Amino acid sequence: MKQILVVALLFFSISSIAQKKESSVLVGDKAPMFKAMDQNGNTVTSNDILEKEQLIVVFYRGQWCPLCNKHLSHLQENVAKFKEAGARLVAISPEIAVSVEKTVKKTKAEYSVLHDVDSKIMKQYGVDFVLASKMVEKYKEYGIDLTVSNGNSDQILPVPATYVIGKDGIVKYVQYDPDYKNRSNAEEILKHL
Repeated sequence: MKQILVVALLFFSISSIAQKKESSVLVGDKAPMFKAMDQNGNTVTSNDILEKEQLIVVFYRGQWCPLCNKHLSHLQENVAKFKEAGARLVAISPEIAVSVEKTVKKTKAEYSVLHDVDSKIMKQYGVDFVLASKMVEKYKEYGIDLTVSNGNSDQILPVPATYVIGKDGIVKYVQYDPDYKNRSNAEEILKHL
């Protein structure tokens, strides 16, 4: 079992080759605004959130990604602290509603988990990349079919990334790393709220 996990981690890290080295949206930039549906069927717009509170945007790959689930669970454990600091957390993925529901169950997410239709939001933030065809086949060998999970055949995934956006719409913090193992943590996010 341990050997399978090591092999899986190795091929996931190889898949990062097609990713951009740096986010297209940087600290000090005006954040791209977005609108998407959450797991409860509610339309969530960044403009509406920013009228009242700061916004924490987290991009994740999917419910099939153990590190994504661990990261989203960690953030869920800190939602009350984010709220106290005047911020709202949203997670964004290319996953369709059925897959988003699995993410919510696995992570116990009480915050909005958004389906990014046609990867529009990921493209706005520049976190999108197309998984190489060899990696698509490797993923399938491990039971991960992005066509099913994401409801399309474009094979686009996000670099896991986090953005803290002030009420003025300006990005205050960016955590973006093509190494999928490196993720934001609540303590660092809280420092920027």
